Amino acid sequence: MPTDQHLIRLELPSSFEMLDLVQILSDRLSSLAGLDEDTTHWVSVAVRESVINAVKHGNREDQTKHVTVEFTLAPRLKPARFTVEVLDEGEGFDYQEVDDPLAPENLLKSSGRGIFFMRNFMDDVAIARRPEGGMSVRLVKNLQ
Repeated sequence: MPTDQHLIRLELPSSFEMLDLVQILSDRLSSLAGLDEDTTHWVSVAVRESVINAVKHGNREDQTKHVTVEFTLAPRLKPARFTVEVLDEGEGFDYQEVDDPLAPENLLKSSGRGIFFMRNFMDDVAIARRPEGGMSVRLVKNLQ
């Protein structure tokens, strides 16, 4: 059954070696969607952070588990939004308990900024525990 969107779905092992492939695809689709170079860069940072979190924190680098990345441009004829959904197979976490990276005690930490970047570089971010296990991070960039 045809849908009113363009969809590309990648199922990857939990490995950082696949980050470049995800970034190349994100950059190319951002460009096709009409995003300028700066916006394309920041979308790429958000997508990359999400995939890193899925591999590192979600699947704990267990290569028997997968990270799924779905890129969607919708609607098909004149896309109004670019959506990236990243799914992992890990135990999940309560994203509301993640430390605030802007709090004085966290400013010098080398980690903990991924969700902050996602929220600042994308127009909408939805993080949810999946009923079948793992987490879903849905990133949306509205197109002009």
